[in-house]
Amino acid sequence: MLKDDLTDKQKALVDTIVSTGCSITEAAKTAGYSTEVSKDSARVSASRTLRLPKVQSYMSKCIANTLGLGAVSASKRLIDLSSGARSEYVQLEASRDILDRVGLRAPDRVAHNVTGDIKISIDLS
Repeated sequence: MLKDDLTDKQKALVDTIVSTGCSITEAAKTAGYSTEVSKDSARVSASRTLRLPKVQSYMSKCIANTLGLGAVSASKRLIDLSSGARSEYVQLEASRDILDRVGLRAPDRVAHNVTGDIKISIDLS
């Protein structure tokens, strides 16, 4: 993955947040942001860094890559559940999810609209 002209520290910050899901403070410390000025200085510097467009772009690419890789294992798990789960309910729900994801979903609601004129004539004589 391209670094998009990021410094090593900026890249380390983003990589740490994306890979571990930790807080900005923890990621800042891991990435080597300084805490010399105050206890919160690393967090503040990291927050400013994360607002930079090039850093946000890199983070978006990292997240998309991570989600893409996760989608492969998630879809495999869903397929395994649809055929191998002990519970028939779990198999049914997994099968429904698979069908929904490939665009074969039962409609939530069907609306029937009938237009036209209706005339009723009742003769009681």
